[in-house]
This record gives sequence, C-alpha cells and structure tokens, in this order.
Amino acid sequence: MFKVGDQIVYPMHGVGIIDAIEKKVVLGKRNEFYLINIVNSGMKVMIPVSNAEEIGIRSVIQKKEVTKVLNLLKKDGEPTEDDWKLRYQNNIDKVKSGSIYEVAAVARDLYRRGREKELSIMERKLYESAYNLVIHEIALSKSIDIEEAGNLVSEVLSSC
Repeated sequence: MFKVGDQIVYPMHGVGIIDAIEKKVVLGKRNEFYLINIVNSGMKVMIPVSNAEEIGIRSVIQKKEVTKVLNLLKKDGEPTEDDWKLRYQNNIDKVKSGSIYEVAAVARDLYRRGREKELSIMERKLYESAYNLVIHEIALSKSIDIEEAGNLVSEVLSSC
C-alpha cells in the first residue's frame, strides 16, 4: 500500500505522485482511492487502492537502479520482428508492462531502428512515449530535472 507523497509509476501514463487517499462512493460502493497527479502530463487520476497492484502501479526505481537502465540502453537489442504490426504490438505490450527495463528496451530498439530507416508515425509516437517514460522516471529517481535526465539518456543512446 502506498501513502500520500509516494512517487509511483502508472504504466502507459508515466510517473506520478500520490496526492491523497480518499474514500468515495462510486457506483453505489464505498472504496478507497489513490488520487494521483501524473507528473509528465499534469493529468489527475483516481485509482481504487484494491486495483493498484493489478493495474501495475509500482514505486519509482531506486537511484542505484538508474545505472542498470542506462546499461540496458547501451546493450545490443534483441532481433526485432520484420512485420511492423507484430513489432509494434510486441513493443506496446512491453510498455504496458510498466517495467522500466522493458520500456527502456523499447526506446533503445526503436531509436536504433530509426537510425537505420525511418519509423512509421505510430512507431515514432511509441518511441517518444517510451523515451519520455524513461526520462521522467530517471529524473524522479535521481532528483534531477527532466532536461538533465533527457540529456543523460540521449547521450547513452547516441553513443551506441
């Protein structure tokens, strides 16, 4: 269970901060909800406490794990599917998993693919989404600003 002020990751939406935990009646049932402010979009969401684990809400990675993420970005990617629809669906599934490592792998693989040939519009949007999810989580984890985290990730990606 999280508490007010905890930094969390909401898969596909990004990093957020739990602003409050409130009891509300929704559809005739009284439940406890996390009120979350999603940092990168400013969106506010309300998640039932009982569904948080199922949805994939997790804590932001520890500062020491940032090195693992950056090392993952340096590694060679796994061979990707030639059929763009299958490749896109596999990447979407990885991003939906909420794992920073899966999301970073998507950003890395699409970045490299984009250097070889132009990405489709959907893959470009997915790359931008994965990249933003990674830099926002790194920024919160290391207590640095988004620009600095972006520079860190971009530097690693472009060095490979």
